[in-house]
Amino acid sequence: MAIEQVKAYLKGYGLADRIREFEESSATVELAAHAVGVEPARIAKSLSFKKEDHALIIVVAGDARIDNRKYKDTFGMKAKMLTAEEVEAYTGHQIGGVCPFANPESAEVYLDDSMKRFETVYPAAGSANSAVKLSLEELMQCSRAKGWVDVCKDLA
Repeated sequence: MAIEQVKAYLKGYGLADRIREFEESSATVELAAHAVGVEPARIAKSLSFKKEDHALIIVVAGDARIDNRKYKDTFGMKAKMLTAEEVEAYTGHQIGGVCPFANPESAEVYLDDSMKRFETVYPAAGSANSAVKLSLEELMQCSRAKGWVDVCKDLA
């Protein structure tokens, strides 16, 4: 199960004890915010896109939306989300539990500037009923992100 892989992965960073598992689903931003007890914007959602034969995972704030022009300007291609059939094969996680941890080596992870307004955020931890509280620095380190990008629509 992916959550067990994420626990083992985050243990290497001394962060596995922060994973929270819930009785209810946390598969959407709204459900995760309710389960964690925070505003939806602080849920760090992992959006998975197709780049040739691997995943490009962009972690964005829960209230952020991809700006197609910014995405194309940044990555040099049109934003094409993975299909439901591709998600697990390309990310190592099922829909609702996609996260920036314990992904296949070929997956590329980026963090979006939309999260920079928070000290801590809550990404999923490999299942549709989990989350982990991380500072942005911790998220950058343990996600092995290639860097910060600005690919979301400006928030009002």
